[in-house]
Amino acid sequence: MPVGDLPGWHQVFMDDFSNPLAAGQFPGPYSAKWTAYNGFYDAAHVGYYDQRAISVHDSFLDFYLHTENGRPIIAAPSPVVTAPWIGQQYGRFTVRLKSDSLPGYKASLLLWPDGNNWDKGEIDFPEGGLDGTMWGFNHCVNNPSVNCYNIDTQSAFTNWHTLTLEWSPGRISYLLDGNVFGTTSESVPTDPMHWMLQTQAGTTAPAATTAGHLLIDWVAVYTYQP
Repeated sequence: MPVGDLPGWHQVFMDDFSNPLAAGQFPGPYSAKWTAYNGFYDAAHVGYYDQRAISVHDSFLDFYLHTENGRPIIAAPSPVVTAPWIGQQYGRFTVRLKSDSLPGYKASLLLWPDGNNWDKGEIDFPEGGLDGTMWGFNHCVNNPSVNCYNIDTQSAFTNWHTLTLEWSPGRISYLLDGNVFGTTSESVPTDPMHWMLQTQAGTTAPAATTAGHLLIDWVAVYTYQP
């Protein structure tokens, strides 16, 4: 896990998940640093957010994605940098993760507007089906159903990778394992946004027998400091 400032970025949050936590006990000792969606369906009304699917072991944050009582169980924790659901204007967001191959489930790690108004923008990285490759997206401000930018890393979720999103005035960069993979200056959001480490089901339910884990090794958040 990176510790300390970087040129142009001031570190304000980090976690390498050193305190074990059994499934069903989240947030427990992490309550000062993490919150999560819990007790409702995703936007497609297919996957069900349940923080009981989150555990910590072997210094990994573990999302156990599976079907329970006919509902695909998903998880979406969010780091508390200042206060729950309150983010920042611009920043650097980095995570190291891998996943089992899980057809019908996807990851959408994203920046979401604090005002919960999609028209203010959405930035995703990585996003994609957990049996596929990791993409980056920038949804157009004021027309978010359209992507103003997208890029496929051609790297699978099933291998360990470090993914970094850099959001600065007029610029978004997508980094894979420390190297800039893509950059855009089109329709860059300007309103404060918070980071969601979100998983979802697809538009149709995954097979009830599909079950496995997405693991996060560490995360770090920085504010923009030119």
